[in-house]
Amino acid sequence: MFLIVFFVPATIFAAELKNERARQEGNRLVISYDLEGKEREADVNLTITVEGKTYKSSDLHVEGDVGKVRTGRGKRISWNILQDFPRGFRGAVDWELTTGGDAFTDVTTGMSFVFVKGGCYQMGDTFGGGDRDEKPVHEVCVDDFYIGKYEVTQGQWQRIMGSNPSHFSSCGDNCPVENVSWRDVQEFIRKLNNQSGKRYRLPTEAEWEYAARSGGKREKWSGTSDGSSLGDYAWYDANSGGQTHPVGQKRPNGLGLHDMSGNVWEWCQDWYGRNYYSSSGRDNPGGPSSGSYRVLRGGGWGINAAITRAANRGGDAPDARNNNLGFRLALPPGQ
Repeated sequence: MFLIVFFVPATIFAAELKNERARQEGNRLVISYDLEGKEREADVNLTITVEGKTYKSSDLHVEGDVGKVRTGRGKRISWNILQDFPRGFRGAVDWELTTGGDAFTDVTTGMSFVFVKGGCYQMGDTFGGGDRDEKPVHEVCVDDFYIGKYEVTQGQWQRIMGSNPSHFSSCGDNCPVENVSWRDVQEFIRKLNNQSGKRYRLPTEAEWEYAARSGGKREKWSGTSDGSSLGDYAWYDANSGGQTHPVGQKRPNGLGLHDMSGNVWEWCQDWYGRNYYSSSGRDNPGGPSSGSYRVLRGGGWGINAAITRAANRGGDAPDARNNNLGFRLALPPGQ
């Protein structure tokens, strides 16, 4: 058995996780950490992602310091891999430790959401050489929000809509849904909200870029500024083989979000304005009041490296559909 393990940094609330480490001991993945804070105990959650599918610790043969955990040093979690996956497993595993409240899974669809702590950042072409609509670079501040850890998948779309419009339907339920228009997405959101009782929506363009850049960091692509490592983070024209791929197979960015560069373009809520950055507000900007196109971000499987940059902006008509267009959802806190 051969195991490649990636750690996904977590957003921290009151109790703080420190010194997280993972190692393989025989057939087990062993995670050690310290839990610091004034509280006597905290909820510690472990999620493990294997080949794009995410499992909670309660779904796996996991034992040790998970669930209600007393604060202190030297905590240990052990996962018996071969009890959950067949002998000879060779693959990549993402693991994520969080303390209560910073992630959740929608029970209606199984979609995983990550909490994004709001803040201010320099939005736009901070590296130079970008397109005119990425300028001027300007300060933007966004409030806290949740955003999908992955692009919405074909299986999740079918669960709500009862059909699968995707061109690459043979890719499977864990591949991103595509060939959906902005208006199609609004209908999906309407039905999902009716079933779930929540207020899901598309992210604004400002929220999307802030999340893609790992919380407003100066990142050229989502998760990296090193073009030579882009293939570790994104499916794009150089490595996609001309099609989409299951979500979560590439490395996540600093917030634990996958595929924000590449795989499929992602619809945002805003109208697209080529010169909007010259008049954008600072706090929670929502785009122009009207327009002909809706914003698209992130690039897709058939797009080159320059266009999959986190600051790159695109747009298309709200009724447009093609096999490069998908989305992920956002949610305000407390909804």
